[in-house]
Amino acid sequence: MHANHAPHILLVNPWIHDFAAYDFWAKPLGLLTLAGILRDHGARVSYVDCLDRFHPLSPTTSLPAARCGRGPYLKTIIPKPAGLVDIPRNYCRYGIPPESLRHDLKQLDRPDLVLVTSLMTYWYPGVCETIQAIRSVFAHVPVVLGGIYATLCPEHARRTCDADQVMTGPGEKALLPLVAQYTGWSPTPTFDPQDLDSLPWPAMDFEHRLAHVPVMCSRGCPFQCAYCASHRLQPRMLHRSPASVLKEIGHWHHNHGVRDFAFYDDALLVAAERYIVPLLEGVIDAHIGVRFHTPNALHIREMTLPLARLMRRAGFHTIRLGLETTAFDGRQVMDRKVTENEFFRAVEYFKAAGFRAEQVGAYLLAGLPGQSVSGVEDSIRVVKQAGVTPVIAHYTPIPHTSMWPAAVAASRYDLEADPIYTNNAIFPCQSETFSWEVLTRLKNLAQS
Repeated sequence: MHANHAPHILLVNPWIHDFAAYDFWAKPLGLLTLAGILRDHGARVSYVDCLDRFHPLSPTTSLPAARCGRGPYLKTIIPKPAGLVDIPRNYCRYGIPPESLRHDLKQLDRPDLVLVTSLMTYWYPGVCETIQAIRSVFAHVPVVLGGIYATLCPEHARRTCDADQVMTGPGEKALLPLVAQYTGWSPTPTFDPQDLDSLPWPAMDFEHRLAHVPVMCSRGCPFQCAYCASHRLQPRMLHRSPASVLKEIGHWHHNHGVRDFAFYDDALLVAAERYIVPLLEGVIDAHIGVRFHTPNALHIREMTLPLARLMRRAGFHTIRLGLETTAFDGRQVMDRKVTENEFFRAVEYFKAAGFRAEQVGAYLLAGLPGQSVSGVEDSIRVVKQAGVTPVIAHYTPIPHTSMWPAAVAASRYDLEADPIYTNNAIFPCQSETFSWEVLTRLKNLAQS
């Protein structure tokens, strides 16, 4: 390719292979940010979303307004991975049918480069199948894999997924040199990867229909919890200006009719007076009628009564708190982000601000190394007595976290041999203690 000729670059969000998956305000934010950068620099960009709930060739699974934008993916039962054949549940491909993907690819002109993202480490079989499907249509086009799985398990990805290259870490800085490497096209960057305000907004308009839009006010997290890989994925905390975030929210709301926005921040409330408070005041002043959701959880320690009231006025609809356990005396091995008094105080703030119990959920980890069922049951009772909703979150062992060695030691599977065994649906760090029957009992206890 001539160095001055802008290339055609295809970006693909792959299938999920799992025992369960659901669209809880999920979008490939990183991939769509790269799409925005490429488009802004003049590249010809195509996008295929294997998880598209509103694909023209697929039956619509739910209306965009239903469930605040959430909804089930289309799914197809497929064979279980060899090491998980004993799991008494169906294993599925989540997303559009393979024939729909092939149809979409064949409608495109041959790309010069394909970029594929990845999310959960144990979803890699879906990534591999997606790359195989791309190769079946574009046999000799280079494919580069990035994302969370690629960053946390790069050697496994290189051995397994048949990509020409595996990229680790945030993609913005590496993107244009990568494109130059494969196509010879090398435009002058118009952004600074360390200045989030200089990045273009994610190219959400590539989606067929926008039931919801993710928003990130910041990247990174000042906490280093034992079970979380945020610090590995984004070592430095970066913030956007409130004015930039407000402008983006207004754009998607006014120009695309989006009402539901999910904050993807790992630490949304850190330095609240400088960031989230001015943003929410701007939302209120602009009379933007939207709903906000926090699936990534809020840090409880940062909550104040004025902030809770501001969140209520600005349109927060779904609150999730990063509680993890109510065994406060022994939690120092996991994190130091909340005390018992801070949790109960935050709950009272939300109540006083007018939030209903069903709007405020506290995540409780289940399946931690050495954890007992009774410990989870106790946490559920404490959260319910506080007057908010317990939300059970299955623990996922993640490489490079400080809890990883304990997870490896506790697991009945060889976690280091294959990421497939870190699937949180199989409670990999427990024996038969957390059976499906026990999990059903815990869910019933949480919902009763």
